[in-house]
Amino acid sequence: MALLSQEQIENELKTLNEWKQNGKQIEREFELKDFVHSMGFVNSVALLAEKADHHPDIDIRWNKVKLVLSTHSEGGLTEKDFKLAKQINEL
Repeated sequence: MALLSQEQIENELKTLNEWKQNGKQIEREFELKDFVHSMGFVNSVALLAEKADHHPDIDIRWNKVKLVLSTHSEGGLTEKDFKLAKQINEL
């Protein structure tokens, strides 16, 4: 999978609510009702990630979940990152 150009990354980010680029990755923080809802959300993300064989870095802080996506094997952002981010947004 090829790395995206900066222009392609910026165009993709325009289609994603609240995802931001941070170097060679994109990230978003989700605020949920409480810890139980955070864990349910993370489990849903895990199912999507496993199906896509593309796994985000996940940080859980009670009612906040931060997800970070990057295609580590390619050393940056690819279409896989944006496809999974879109699926996550639909949860």
